[in-house]
Amino acid sequence: MCHFPKQTSNPDLLIGFDTSDDASVYRLNNNQAIVQTVDFFTPIVDDPYSFGQIAAANALSDIYAMGARPLTALNLVSFPIDKLDKSILMEILRGGKDKVEEAGALIIGGHSIDDPEPKYGLSVTGIIHPDRVLTNSSARENDLLVLTKPLGLGIITTGIKNGIVPATDEKAAIEVMARLNKETSEIAVQTGVNACTDITGFGLLGHLHEMMKASGMQAEIFAGNVPVLDCAWDCLEKGTIPGGTLSNLIYLEDYLDAECSLDWKLILGDAQTSGGLLLAVPEEKIETLITECHNRNVHSVEIIGRISKGEPGKVLIRGGTHAFTKTTINGVGQT
Repeated sequence: MCHFPKQTSNPDLLIGFDTSDDASVYRLNNNQAIVQTVDFFTPIVDDPYSFGQIAAANALSDIYAMGARPLTALNLVSFPIDKLDKSILMEILRGGKDKVEEAGALIIGGHSIDDPEPKYGLSVTGIIHPDRVLTNSSARENDLLVLTKPLGLGIITTGIKNGIVPATDEKAAIEVMARLNKETSEIAVQTGVNACTDITGFGLLGHLHEMMKASGMQAEIFAGNVPVLDCAWDCLEKGTIPGGTLSNLIYLEDYLDAECSLDWKLILGDAQTSGGLLLAVPEEKIETLITECHNRNVHSVEIIGRISKGEPGKVLIRGGTHAFTKTTINGVGQT
């Protein structure tokens, strides 16, 4: 295992890497703090414009997970300039630019290298009030867990590479991955959630484990409440299991208490690209949050579990569904 050098102490460094949060936060003054993150990866879809959009949305998501507003971004590019047509690179960059501008931010430069394997992503800087930062370490007992995008993206993108995903399902997955978490972040800040993180490479289970460990709590989730893209089940049936998803489950083995099928564990541990936000919401605020999501057409928002005292980082997985509040019974926020 690789260990980072010990973080340098600084009173203005409000969030570093010690709690595995989504981005760093550095206070400039009493009213302003900058939020910084970086992310890039290899193509997960064939269309270069879509890849650029997804990579940008994925990088921006870390800013949104902190409750911040993105300001500027720098392109990070690896590209085999003598082996692939330059028009492919231009389409990747166009996709990234369009998504960053949709977020209300600007691309102001970047860096590129000649590399046999294409890679693209962004370094993003955002801004926030120092007292309004959302973290993954402040979940509280009896908070309800809310997920804002469906799972299954890692399984589906692996299926796309294997040529077993129909065009309509590929389009649906791309739409989910390219969708910004801007609206849900704004609603989370407005509502006053206790904690937030985004779901990416460690899957729902991995990021939930990190949130619970940092908060000193445990979580219980009900598999039947978790939104999942239908195509993911079809891919699993055909034996499509990403290596990253298996690695997630192996790493989390000692932290899981699972009463569900293996397929459900694979879905819940699936490594996502540009997934949704996971929110820890005080029960008295849950109806306000879900109603606001419904009013602003934020889709796939579901209450999937609850936080309780227990072994820090433990995740209890239960099969079936659970009607947590009258909000779910009335159908508000249902997919």
